[in-house]
Amino acid sequence: MINRHYFVSSMNQLYPLIFEPNLHELVWGGHQLQPLKGLPIDERCLGESWEISAVPTSQSIVANGALAGQKLGDLVKTYGEALLGKRIAKAYGDMFPLLVKFIDAQGDLSIQVHPNDALAQARHGKLGKTEMWYVMAAEPGASLLAGFKEEITKEDYRRRVEDGSIVDVLARHEVHPGDVFFIPAGRVHAICSGILLCEIQQSSDVTYRLFDYHRLGLDGKPRQLHTEEAVDAIDYKVYDKYRTEYTPAEEGAVRIVDCEYFAVSVLTTKNILHRDLSAEDSFVTLSCLEGECTIRTNAGHELNLKRGYSCLIPACEATFDIEGIAKLIESFAR
Repeated sequence: MINRHYFVSSMNQLYPLIFEPNLHELVWGGHQLQPLKGLPIDERCLGESWEISAVPTSQSIVANGALAGQKLGDLVKTYGEALLGKRIAKAYGDMFPLLVKFIDAQGDLSIQVHPNDALAQARHGKLGKTEMWYVMAAEPGASLLAGFKEEITKEDYRRRVEDGSIVDVLARHEVHPGDVFFIPAGRVHAICSGILLCEIQQSSDVTYRLFDYHRLGLDGKPRQLHTEEAVDAIDYKVYDKYRTEYTPAEEGAVRIVDCEYFAVSVLTTKNILHRDLSAEDSFVTLSCLEGECTIRTNAGHELNLKRGYSCLIPACEATFDIEGIAKLIESFAR
Protein backbone atom coordinates (compact mmCIF):
# COMPACT_ATOMS: atom_id res chain seq x y z
CA MET A 1 0.00 0.00 0.00
CA ILE A 2 1.23 3.50 -0.88
CA ASN A 3 1.96 5.76 2.05
CA ARG A 4 -0.19 8.78 1.18
CA HIS A 5 1.76 11.11 3.45
CA TYR A 6 5.05 10.08 1.85
CA PHE A 7 3.62 10.50 -1.66
CA VAL A 8 2.39 14.03 -0.94
CA SER A 9 5.71 14.88 0.76
CA SER A 10 7.61 13.62 -2.29
CA MET A 11 5.47 15.77 -4.56
CA ASN A 12 6.30 18.83 -2.51
CA GLN A 13 10.05 18.19 -2.85
CA LEU A 14 10.11 17.68 -6.62
CA TYR A 15 10.40 20.32 -9.33
CA PRO A 16 11.49 20.51 -13.00
CA LEU A 17 15.04 19.20 -13.23
CA ILE A 18 17.88 20.21 -15.52
CA PHE A 19 21.12 18.26 -15.71
CA GLU A 20 24.86 18.69 -15.99
CA PRO A 21 26.30 18.23 -19.52
CA ASN A 22 26.95 14.53 -20.21
CA LEU A 23 29.01 14.42 -23.41
CA HIS A 24 30.39 11.32 -25.12
CA GLU A 25 33.48 11.30 -27.34
CA LEU A 26 33.05 8.95 -30.31
CA VAL A 27 35.09 8.16 -33.39
CA TRP A 28 32.38 9.56 -35.71
CA GLY A 29 31.57 12.60 -33.55
CA GLY A 30 31.98 16.27 -34.41
CA HIS A 31 32.04 19.74 -32.86
CA GLN A 32 28.40 20.88 -32.90
CA LEU A 33 27.37 19.79 -29.43
CA GLN A 34 29.56 22.27 -27.55
CA PRO A 35 28.21 25.38 -29.33
CA LEU A 36 24.68 23.94 -29.17
CA LYS A 37 25.02 23.93 -25.40
CA GLY A 38 26.98 27.17 -25.17
CA LEU A 39 30.17 25.36 -24.14
CA PRO A 40 33.72 26.09 -25.37
CA ILE A 41 34.87 23.90 -28.25
CA ASP A 42 37.81 21.61 -27.54
CA GLU A 43 39.69 18.98 -29.51
CA ARG A 44 37.32 16.13 -28.65
CA CYS A 45 35.03 14.65 -31.32
CA LEU A 46 31.77 14.60 -29.39
CA GLY A 47 29.11 12.36 -30.87
CA GLU A 48 26.40 12.27 -28.20
CA SER A 49 24.98 14.39 -25.43
CA TRP A 50 23.03 12.17 -23.06
CA GLU A 51 20.47 14.73 -22.01
CA ILE A 52 18.32 12.64 -19.68
CA SER A 53 19.70 9.25 -18.70
CA ALA A 54 19.46 6.75 -15.90
CA VAL A 55 21.60 4.17 -17.72
CA PRO A 56 23.94 3.03 -14.91
CA THR A 57 27.13 3.63 -16.91
CA SER A 58 26.24 7.25 -17.74
CA GLN A 59 23.64 8.79 -15.46
CA SER A 60 22.34 12.34 -15.57
CA ILE A 61 23.28 14.48 -12.57
CA VAL A 62 20.91 17.23 -11.43
CA ALA A 63 22.26 20.75 -11.94
CA ASN A 64 19.57 22.90 -10.30
CA GLY A 65 17.83 23.36 -6.97
CA ALA A 66 17.91 21.39 -3.75
CA LEU A 67 18.55 18.09 -5.54
CA ALA A 68 21.67 19.33 -7.37
CA GLY A 69 24.42 16.72 -7.50
CA GLN A 70 22.09 13.72 -7.28
CA LYS A 71 21.88 11.00 -9.93
CA LEU A 72 18.62 10.46 -11.78
CA GLY A 73 18.55 6.76 -10.93
CA ASP A 74 18.76 7.56 -7.23
CA LEU A 75 15.91 10.06 -7.51
CA VAL A 76 13.72 7.43 -9.16
CA LYS A 77 14.32 5.10 -6.23
CA THR A 78 13.66 7.88 -3.70
CA TYR A 79 10.60 9.51 -5.22
CA GLY A 80 9.07 6.66 -7.24
CA GLU A 81 5.52 7.41 -8.36
CA ALA A 82 5.78 11.15 -7.71
CA LEU A 83 8.56 11.35 -10.30
CA LEU A 84 7.65 8.55 -12.71
CA GLY A 85 3.85 8.49 -12.43
CA LYS A 86 1.85 5.66 -10.87
CA ARG A 87 1.32 3.93 -14.21
CA ILE A 88 4.99 4.06 -15.17
CA ALA A 89 6.18 3.00 -11.71
CA LYS A 90 3.86 0.01 -11.87
CA ALA A 91 5.22 -0.97 -15.29
CA TYR A 92 8.93 -0.31 -14.68
CA GLY A 93 9.49 -0.34 -10.92
CA ASP A 94 12.47 1.84 -10.06
CA MET A 95 13.76 1.95 -13.64
CA PHE A 96 13.62 5.19 -15.63
CA PRO A 97 12.35 3.93 -19.01
CA LEU A 98 13.53 6.58 -21.51
CA LEU A 99 16.84 8.01 -22.70
CA VAL A 100 17.03 11.40 -24.44
CA LYS A 101 20.04 12.33 -26.58
CA PHE A 102 21.42 14.89 -29.01
CA ILE A 103 23.59 13.23 -31.68
CA ASP A 104 26.19 14.96 -33.89
CA ALA A 105 27.34 12.73 -36.74
CA GLN A 106 30.42 14.23 -38.39
CA GLY A 107 31.14 10.78 -39.81
CA ASP A 108 28.93 7.81 -40.63
CA LEU A 109 27.80 5.73 -37.67
CA SER A 110 28.14 1.96 -37.88
CA ILE A 111 25.35 -0.02 -39.48
CA GLN A 112 23.52 -1.44 -36.51
CA VAL A 113 20.38 -2.95 -35.05
CA HIS A 114 18.85 -3.16 -31.58
CA PRO A 115 17.10 -6.20 -30.08
CA ASN A 116 13.51 -6.14 -28.88
CA ASP A 117 12.54 -6.47 -25.23
CA ALA A 118 12.30 -10.24 -25.23
CA LEU A 119 15.71 -10.82 -26.83
CA ALA A 120 17.45 -8.08 -24.83
CA GLN A 121 16.03 -9.41 -21.58
CA ALA A 122 16.99 -13.00 -22.37
CA ARG A 123 20.55 -12.13 -23.43
CA HIS A 124 21.42 -9.07 -21.36
CA GLY A 125 18.77 -8.61 -18.65
CA LYS A 126 17.94 -5.20 -20.16
CA LEU A 127 15.23 -3.40 -22.08
CA GLY A 128 15.17 -3.58 -25.86
CA LYS A 129 15.73 -0.43 -27.85
CA THR A 130 13.08 1.23 -29.96
CA GLU A 131 13.95 4.82 -30.85
CA MET A 132 12.95 7.84 -32.91
CA TRP A 133 14.92 10.66 -34.55
CA TYR A 134 14.06 14.30 -35.14
CA VAL A 135 16.53 15.94 -37.53
CA MET A 136 17.66 19.30 -36.15
CA ALA A 137 20.18 20.20 -38.86
CA ALA A 138 21.55 18.54 -41.98
CA GLU A 139 24.24 19.46 -44.47
CA PRO A 140 23.12 19.60 -48.13
CA GLY A 141 22.74 16.06 -49.45
CA ALA A 142 23.05 14.44 -46.01
CA SER A 143 21.31 11.09 -45.68
CA LEU A 144 20.70 8.21 -43.33
CA LEU A 145 19.99 4.50 -43.66
CA ALA A 146 16.81 2.93 -42.28
CA GLY A 147 15.32 -0.41 -43.27
CA PHE A 148 15.83 -2.72 -46.24
CA LYS A 149 15.01 -1.77 -49.82
CA GLU A 150 15.02 -5.40 -50.93
CA GLU A 151 14.44 -8.63 -49.07
CA ILE A 152 17.39 -10.69 -47.99
CA THR A 153 17.77 -13.94 -46.08
CA LYS A 154 19.92 -14.59 -43.04
CA GLU A 155 22.45 -16.22 -45.34
CA ASP A 156 22.46 -13.16 -47.61
CA TYR A 157 22.98 -10.98 -44.56
CA ARG A 158 26.04 -12.94 -43.41
CA ARG A 159 27.57 -12.84 -46.88
CA ARG A 160 26.92 -9.11 -47.34
CA VAL A 161 28.42 -8.24 -43.98
CA GLU A 162 31.47 -10.29 -44.89
CA ASP A 163 32.01 -8.61 -48.28
CA GLY A 164 30.85 -5.13 -47.20
CA SER A 165 27.84 -4.99 -49.54
CA ILE A 166 25.23 -4.81 -46.75
CA VAL A 167 24.92 -1.07 -47.51
CA ASP A 168 23.65 -1.90 -51.01
CA VAL A 169 20.40 -3.43 -49.75
CA LEU A 170 19.55 -0.73 -47.20
CA ALA A 171 17.16 2.13 -47.93
CA ARG A 172 18.92 5.51 -48.03
CA HIS A 173 16.94 8.65 -47.22
CA GLU A 174 18.08 12.22 -47.89
CA VAL A 175 17.16 14.32 -44.88
CA HIS A 176 16.31 17.92 -44.02
CA PRO A 177 15.62 19.74 -40.73
CA GLY A 178 12.30 18.62 -39.27
CA ASP A 179 12.40 15.12 -40.74
CA VAL A 180 11.29 12.31 -38.41
CA PHE A 181 12.20 8.62 -38.47
CA PHE A 182 10.78 5.94 -36.18
CA ILE A 183 13.22 3.07 -35.65
CA PRO A 184 11.55 0.08 -33.99
CA ALA A 185 13.74 -2.63 -32.49
CA GLY A 186 14.88 -4.92 -35.29
CA ARG A 187 15.20 -2.25 -37.99
CA VAL A 188 18.71 -2.01 -39.41
CA HIS A 189 19.84 1.64 -39.50
CA ALA A 190 22.69 4.12 -39.50
CA ILE A 191 22.88 7.88 -39.06
CA CYS A 192 25.28 9.19 -41.69
CA SER A 193 27.59 12.18 -41.79
CA GLY A 194 26.40 15.77 -41.65
CA ILE A 195 23.37 15.25 -39.40
CA LEU A 196 22.49 16.71 -35.99
CA LEU A 197 19.42 15.16 -34.38
CA CYS A 198 17.44 14.60 -31.22
CA GLU A 199 16.80 10.99 -30.26
CA ILE A 200 14.17 9.60 -27.90
CA GLN A 201 14.65 5.93 -27.08
CA GLN A 202 14.01 3.19 -24.60
CA SER A 203 16.56 3.31 -21.78
CA SER A 204 18.95 0.74 -23.16
CA ASP A 205 22.58 0.67 -24.26
CA VAL A 206 22.32 -2.62 -26.19
CA THR A 207 23.56 -2.13 -29.75
CA TYR A 208 24.62 -4.77 -32.27
CA ARG A 209 27.09 -3.47 -34.88
CA LEU A 210 26.75 -5.25 -38.20
CA PHE A 211 29.35 -3.34 -40.20
CA ASP A 212 31.71 -0.46 -39.37
CA TYR A 213 33.56 0.28 -42.62
CA HIS A 214 36.73 -1.40 -41.24
CA ARG A 215 37.18 1.64 -39.01
CA LEU A 216 39.39 1.87 -35.94
CA GLY A 217 38.05 3.12 -32.62
CA LEU A 218 39.43 5.92 -30.48
CA ASP A 219 41.82 3.38 -28.98
CA GLY A 220 43.28 2.58 -32.41
CA LYS A 221 41.77 -0.91 -32.46
CA PRO A 222 38.96 -2.27 -34.67
CA ARG A 223 35.58 -1.75 -33.03
CA GLN A 224 33.71 -4.88 -31.95
CA LEU A 225 31.13 -6.28 -34.38
CA HIS A 226 28.14 -8.39 -33.41
CA THR A 227 27.44 -10.16 -36.69
CA GLU A 228 26.01 -13.37 -35.23
CA GLU A 229 24.22 -11.74 -32.28
CA ALA A 230 22.33 -9.58 -34.77
CA VAL A 231 21.04 -12.44 -36.94
CA ASP A 232 18.01 -13.12 -34.75
CA ALA A 233 17.46 -9.46 -33.85
CA ILE A 234 16.95 -8.20 -37.42
CA ASP A 235 13.57 -7.58 -39.04
CA TYR A 236 14.25 -8.64 -42.63
CA LYS A 237 10.96 -7.35 -44.07
CA VAL A 238 10.74 -4.51 -46.58
CA TYR A 239 8.26 -1.74 -45.72
CA ASP A 240 6.57 0.78 -47.98
CA LYS A 241 7.57 3.78 -45.89
CA TYR A 242 10.33 4.46 -43.39
CA ARG A 243 10.03 8.23 -43.01
CA THR A 244 7.33 9.50 -40.60
CA GLU A 245 4.94 11.95 -42.24
CA TYR A 246 3.38 14.77 -40.21
CA THR A 247 2.11 18.31 -40.74
CA PRO A 248 4.22 20.94 -38.95
CA ALA A 249 2.47 23.81 -37.15
CA GLU A 250 3.65 27.39 -36.74
CA GLU A 251 2.50 27.29 -33.14
CA GLY A 252 1.29 24.65 -30.69
CA ALA A 253 1.91 20.92 -30.30
CA VAL A 254 2.13 18.30 -33.06
CA ARG A 255 2.35 14.61 -32.18
CA ILE A 256 5.00 12.98 -34.36
CA VAL A 257 5.43 9.52 -32.81
CA ASP A 258 3.17 7.44 -30.58
CA CYS A 259 4.24 3.87 -29.89
CA GLU A 260 4.01 1.35 -27.08
CA TYR A 261 7.04 2.86 -25.31
CA PHE A 262 6.75 6.62 -25.72
CA ALA A 263 4.86 9.51 -27.28
CA VAL A 264 6.74 12.43 -28.81
CA SER A 265 5.55 15.87 -29.95
CA VAL A 266 7.12 18.94 -31.50
CA LEU A 267 6.18 22.07 -29.55
CA THR A 268 6.44 25.54 -31.06
CA THR A 269 5.68 28.51 -28.86
CA LYS A 270 5.69 32.19 -29.76
CA ASN A 271 4.18 33.40 -26.50
CA ILE A 272 2.67 31.02 -23.95
CA LEU A 273 1.84 27.36 -24.57
CA HIS A 274 -0.21 25.54 -21.92
CA ARG A 275 0.41 21.82 -21.47
CA ASP A 276 -1.67 19.55 -19.26
CA LEU A 277 -0.29 16.01 -19.44
CA SER A 278 -1.52 14.97 -16.00
CA ALA A 279 -3.85 12.37 -17.52
CA GLU A 280 -0.86 10.56 -19.06
CA ASP A 281 0.38 9.66 -15.55
CA SER A 282 4.02 9.97 -16.64
CA PHE A 283 7.01 12.25 -16.27
CA VAL A 284 7.61 14.61 -19.21
CA THR A 285 10.86 15.49 -20.96
CA LEU A 286 11.44 18.74 -22.85
CA SER A 287 14.46 19.34 -25.11
CA CYS A 288 14.95 22.88 -26.40
CA LEU A 289 16.04 22.84 -30.05
CA GLU A 290 15.68 26.53 -30.81
CA GLY A 291 15.22 29.69 -28.79
CA GLU A 292 14.74 29.94 -25.04
CA CYS A 293 11.76 29.60 -22.73
CA THR A 294 10.56 29.52 -19.15
CA ILE A 295 8.71 26.51 -17.75
CA ARG A 296 6.17 27.32 -15.02
CA THR A 297 4.30 24.51 -13.30
CA ASN A 298 0.92 24.69 -11.59
CA ALA A 299 2.70 24.07 -8.30
CA GLY A 300 4.60 27.34 -8.73
CA HIS A 301 8.01 26.04 -9.79
CA GLU A 302 9.90 27.83 -12.56
CA LEU A 303 12.81 26.86 -14.80
CA ASN A 304 14.61 28.68 -17.61
CA LEU A 305 15.37 26.29 -20.49
CA LYS A 306 17.93 27.34 -23.10
CA ARG A 307 18.69 25.97 -26.55
CA GLY A 308 20.67 22.75 -26.34
CA TYR A 309 19.38 21.73 -22.92
CA SER A 310 16.67 19.39 -21.70
CA CYS A 311 14.56 19.21 -18.56
CA LEU A 312 12.64 16.50 -16.76
CA ILE A 313 9.25 17.43 -15.39
CA PRO A 314 8.11 15.00 -12.67
CA ALA A 315 4.72 13.34 -13.12
CA CYS A 316 3.36 15.27 -10.15
CA GLU A 317 4.16 18.54 -12.01
CA ALA A 318 2.84 17.55 -15.45
CA THR A 319 0.60 20.62 -15.86
CA PHE A 320 2.71 23.59 -16.90
CA ASP A 321 3.11 26.61 -19.16
CA ILE A 322 5.94 27.26 -21.60
CA GLU A 323 6.58 30.97 -22.10
CA GLY A 324 8.94 32.31 -24.74
CA ILE A 325 9.88 31.85 -28.37
CA ALA A 326 11.17 28.31 -28.78
CA LYS A 327 10.92 24.94 -30.49
CA LEU A 328 11.05 21.85 -28.27
CA ILE A 329 10.77 18.10 -28.41
CA GLU A 330 8.41 16.77 -25.73
CA SER A 331 8.16 13.13 -24.70
CA PHE A 332 6.49 10.98 -22.07
CA ALA A 333 6.49 7.26 -21.41
CA ARG A 334 3.77 4.81 -22.39
